[in-house]
Amino acid sequence: MIRSMTGFGAAEGLVGNTRVAVDLRSVNHRFFNPSLKLPSELSRWESEVREALRRRIARGHVSVSARIERSADGMAAIDEARFAEAAAKLRGLRDKYGLGGDVDVATVLRMPDVIHGATEEMEGTAEELVAVVEAAAAALGTMREAEGQRMADVIRERLDLVEAAVGRIAARAPERVVAQRERLRENVKVLAGGVAVDEQRLAQEIAILADRLDVGEELDRFASHITAFRNTLAAKDGEPVGKRLGFLLQELLREANTTGSKANDATIQKDVLLVKEELERIREQVENLE
Repeated sequence: MIRSMTGFGAAEGLVGNTRVAVDLRSVNHRFFNPSLKLPSELSRWESEVREALRRRIARGHVSVSARIERSADGMAAIDEARFAEAAAKLRGLRDKYGLGGDVDVATVLRMPDVIHGATEEMEGTAEELVAVVEAAAAALGTMREAEGQRMADVIRERLDLVEAAVGRIAARAPERVVAQRERLRENVKVLAGGVAVDEQRLAQEIAILADRLDVGEELDRFASHITAFRNTLAAKDGEPVGKRLGFLLQELLREANTTGSKANDATIQKDVLLVKEELERIREQVENLE
């Protein structure tokens, strides 16, 4: 299955008696690169979360954000005794040093230990948290697969254009060799000025020219790489394909460059340029595939 490296997934679940929400966001990256932001109550299970993600995601920068959905009785509370003590102390310092301004609520609340959270340690297990993370990863995977299929469709359309251009080059190549051969004969006749020409030597030069212009091997490798590219896109084994497609693209571009250097023909050069443009467009898509 073709998967994009870009996507989003979210899930909620219970860890002990506490509801936890997990968000996952991923973008393209050469390797698996997780970035975890867990509340302090969950941070002791960071390694288990990281390993759960590694099992499901092969490539991509994955941002993990978890938050605890606290109930009203678990929310942070104001310690009124400490509030009164802090307010009195601030007023005393203001009067002692002749400072202006009022001591307001916001200032008092920022004093240490005035606000405190629930004192109970969070219950639950790493397995419960991992279950929530895996549910979010499943949602992320569904989105990445849908986006990957759209990208694969675009790649196939571009690959059809490449294949059509290669077909035109293959049809033009023999005509180009014949035209170059006849041009060489005419040029030799003009330069010889009526002097007899060694036909054996001329035949050798024509053979050398034909060999230098021959792009048959490049076209055969082009066809082989395109077939491999299509087979990789169609694979159903679930393995990541982005790196393999990237390698095949490099090989296709190498054959395009060699064909262009041998062409010496405006018609073939036009199709070689088209092939390079389409390969670049394909590369932009492949860079976002897992």
